[in-house]
Amino acid sequence: MDAGFTAEQDDIRRTLRELLRKRCGPEEVRAAVDSPAGHDPGLWTALAARLGLPGLALPERYGGVGCPVTDLALACEETGRFLAPSPLLATAALAAPLLLALGTDAQRAELLPRIAAGTLTAALAVPGAGLATALALTGTNGGDWAGGGRAGGVQARRADGRWRLYGQVDQVLDGHSAALLVVAAHTGGFARSRTLLFLVPGDASGLVRVRQTAVDATRPRARLQLRDTEAALLGDDDRADVLAALAAVGDTAAAVLACEAVGAADRALERTVEYVGRREQFGRAIGSFQAVKHRLADVYVQVQAARSAAYYAAWGAAGHGERVGGLALAQALEALRTAAAEGIQLHGGIGFTWEHEAHLYFKRAAGDELLFGPVHRLRAHAAETARLFEEREVAV
Repeated sequence: MDAGFTAEQDDIRRTLRELLRKRCGPEEVRAAVDSPAGHDPGLWTALAARLGLPGLALPERYGGVGCPVTDLALACEETGRFLAPSPLLATAALAAPLLLALGTDAQRAELLPRIAAGTLTAALAVPGAGLATALALTGTNGGDWAGGGRAGGVQARRADGRWRLYGQVDQVLDGHSAALLVVAAHTGGFARSRTLLFLVPGDASGLVRVRQTAVDATRPRARLQLRDTEAALLGDDDRADVLAALAAVGDTAAAVLACEAVGAADRALERTVEYVGRREQFGRAIGSFQAVKHRLADVYVQVQAARSAAYYAAWGAAGHGERVGGLALAQALEALRTAAAEGIQLHGGIGFTWEHEAHLYFKRAAGDELLFGPVHRLRAHAAETARLFEEREVAV
């Protein structure tokens, strides 16, 4: 692994950081999440038109930039620093790779150029609280997480050559505003049950979307109700290996998320160091106290270790055969949680207030762990996959 960045990657990071510093301060973030879209459409247009972020990891033949997923991960590290609310994660890291992997030529040609241009946003709808399971991050995804009918989840039924969906999906990231939904549904009955993916336009008849209150307002979520809603099968073969595609996308998305969490943790630590350097107590800056130094040094070591793991996971996901995204995500989420908690503690009373941004980073850590974790299950599944604790004979 080459740990150095290319000139293009440095340019992306620098340009993106400058843009977000101007357009994504704490007040702008709060205003964006309170809007109906849950993000600033003007900022999203700038990210798409000026920097091409939605198409960064898409092939050039579909209007993308053709960069490896490493570049998308590095870009998300910068968006994570500022907790920028945008459809980037749901569209570029979750939905677009599934369209690319499973879609027909016609579906790719129709949808991917619009995603790359930023004119089409998409979201992955997985029933219940099973997103981490569906992406094979906290367990194998061969179970019945897709659910069905009144028992929860979504069922698909084919009649007169058309697919129709019914059921409910909770906690869909950016599901209230996405123009395209990629819905996981249970089909085939119980004798030949399987999970398939379907495309549902955001304005489809029978689709009801309600934005939900989330721990982390910068990650808006929605509840979807599908009431005999017409849908199109993703791909042209209902025997496609959907579970393998979801697992591959899960590893890549985990690497991207890990880099994003590292960016947020680094920013939380940076702001805390700035504060303790100017906050005085007993006639001296509290950052000069040895106990405070030790606490921040521990956070720094944890953030740097998480950064190394996240970069390695992103490198491995870019065609190098290493699938360690879940493990890197666990380390990054733990680093973010620690950095945010220490930031609140060392900011004192002001760290708990709505006026200060410290609580936003803590909520990001808590929200991501609820959606993609928890950390102990991410690690447990990684250990199980690596067969770490299996008994093996040792040659003497």
